[in-house]
Amino acid sequence: MPDPTLPSSHDKVLYTPGPLTTSLSVKQAMLHDAGSWHWEFNALVQSVRDRLVALAGLEARQGWEAILLQGSGTFGVEAVLASIVPPAGRVLVLANGAYGERAVLMLQHHRTPHVVYRTTEDTPPDPTELDRRLAEDPTISHVVAIHCETTTGILNPIETLGPVVRRHGRVFIVDAMSSFGAVPIDFAECGIDYLISSANKCIEGVPGFSFVLCRRADLEATQGTARSLSLDLLGQLKGFDKNGQFRYTPPTHSILAFDQALKELALEGGPAARAERYRRNHATLLAGMTRLGFKSYLPPAVQSYIITSFIFPPDPQFTFDAFYRRLSDKGHIIYPGKISQADTFRIGSIGRIFESDVRSLVAAVGEAVQEMNLKRLAP
Repeated sequence: MPDPTLPSSHDKVLYTPGPLTTSLSVKQAMLHDAGSWHWEFNALVQSVRDRLVALAGLEARQGWEAILLQGSGTFGVEAVLASIVPPAGRVLVLANGAYGERAVLMLQHHRTPHVVYRTTEDTPPDPTELDRRLAEDPTISHVVAIHCETTTGILNPIETLGPVVRRHGRVFIVDAMSSFGAVPIDFAECGIDYLISSANKCIEGVPGFSFVLCRRADLEATQGTARSLSLDLLGQLKGFDKNGQFRYTPPTHSILAFDQALKELALEGGPAARAERYRRNHATLLAGMTRLGFKSYLPPAVQSYIITSFIFPPDPQFTFDAFYRRLSDKGHIIYPGKISQADTFRIGSIGRIFESDVRSLVAAVGEAVQEMNLKRLAP
């Protein structure tokens, strides 16, 4: 594992929810070429798939598969929605942010029947209300939830939503893009049927592919329902079954980096140890920003330790562009906000960053506040 006291590189530090700052050794893993048909690369792909199943606390012999797909996490979500919903199916999307709404857009583009249960961006969906909706609408066949909605950083309670879905005999799809690998997820407790995540999030790889965890038998039962050629999830699995290969050109360098990232996750102590580092990063960030006078958007009860939204200072001197540029000049990259109900910016706590990095960021924020002559930081 890389020495955490050494810089990951000479790049600016990314306080974002992915792509994020990666270790130098993950970057170096990409300094090689790999033949997409060569048996060594195919063996590596199989190893990555097996390790993802194990990382989820699942067992391949119980029928679970990890299916890799070229493209970002959005491609993975769309592959699931485009592959498993039959013509007579109807999808219920639980939406309290941009990524729930993106799932709705996908269903609209595919002309897939769907309904939406919306809550405000600071409010998780209510399991009781979900229960009522499923009881009243037997046409709903699938339910989609976003675990960590990175619009705000809210952590939605899949551990209470999933059992409701399971009790009604519906299929539960979880977008765990920004949580898998660092936020505990019990597949059995949550009743998860399909989980989607990405290489460039909590596992600390680089962009290039997403992955889906599901039971082989469930996916095989969807034969003939795919609405897309390149995003056909079962077609991808059959390709791996046939010769160990992606059906189309694989993201070879991203997979080499991911292999190294998985090794470093294990050396760190696994998801529990990584979660603890992220928690410390988040606590340091929140304490430092509060001390400076900033106010976070979410109430503590629903705030994840993945990414935190802060409300724009009401001071008329503040503009996000100027604030962002000053932090960038000091070596720190933050994220703009995505919230419809408030002006915010976001700061991530994940990636190859440590408390010392966060303290450096907070100091840079303090300097930017002084340079911009900001007097009022909180509403």
